[in-house]
Amino acid sequence: MKGLSENGRFENRQRINEYAAEAVADTCFPFGQNWRRFVSLLDEKQIIAAEKSLREMLEVDDLKGETFLDIGSGSGLFSLAARRIGAKVYSFDCDHDSVACTVELKRRFFPGDSNWRIERGDVLDVEYLNSLGHFDIVYSWGVLHHTGAMYKALENAALPVAAGGKLFIAIYNDQGWFSQYWKIVKKGYNTSLLLRWLIVVGHAPYLFGLRFLVRAFGRRLSLERGMSLWYDMLDWLGGYPFEVASPSAITKYFERRGFIFATGKTCGHRHGCNEFVFVKKPVMASS
Repeated sequence: MKGLSENGRFENRQRINEYAAEAVADTCFPFGQNWRRFVSLLDEKQIIAAEKSLREMLEVDDLKGETFLDIGSGSGLFSLAARRIGAKVYSFDCDHDSVACTVELKRRFFPGDSNWRIERGDVLDVEYLNSLGHFDIVYSWGVLHHTGAMYKALENAALPVAAGGKLFIAIYNDQGWFSQYWKIVKKGYNTSLLLRWLIVVGHAPYLFGLRFLVRAFGRRLSLERGMSLWYDMLDWLGGYPFEVASPSAITKYFERRGFIFATGKTCGHRHGCNEFVFVKKPVMASS
């Protein structure tokens, strides 16, 4: 079987990695604190929605016998979803609170499970990524564009993908000048408490209120991936560092590195994340 061997690649390493983007630490959004509040309200419907999104994008019925690396596990929701549909899961995040959220979900749903390992680690640390071995599925949704070095993070995220394995990522859409507007908003959100509240009040009517009403009429108050409208809005407004890329830029980047585009979803000209699933080409044996 591809991925982690049974002889210990899934062992819980003691090494602790420091967050690499220290230069922007003062204006970095506290993702883990946001996730702590989200996890406290997590319900079964949201977990089922997360499972569904994994099945659909990976084009599988389940993940039994597969190994799953969650880079930047955040709330831990998708590590949980992958474990519930059968995968052996390895989760890491550079944020202490995010690690704590993932640990809490494991405690709540899979206490003592040896097939779900969690630790603190940094996707920008190439030595750390190389130490993890290879996985059937490497997952990093909405994470790599927050590192302060997106293309380095993209390069490193590809390292643990096994030959024939899948890389499932989501990257902020490039909206041209409008992306520059969002960058200013996000940096301002993290600069002062006053600016934060002004930004929330100014953007909530569209980012939360209008979407809430649309979904209330459709009886779909959770987002498609099981996320929360409110905490998703805060994550969007505060998510800094912030980098973007067009769908074609991401596709070309990975095709040049031995990956085949399998499937994806784009958000057109709107803000948000474009989703991609790539398959790593198997290494051809020399004759």
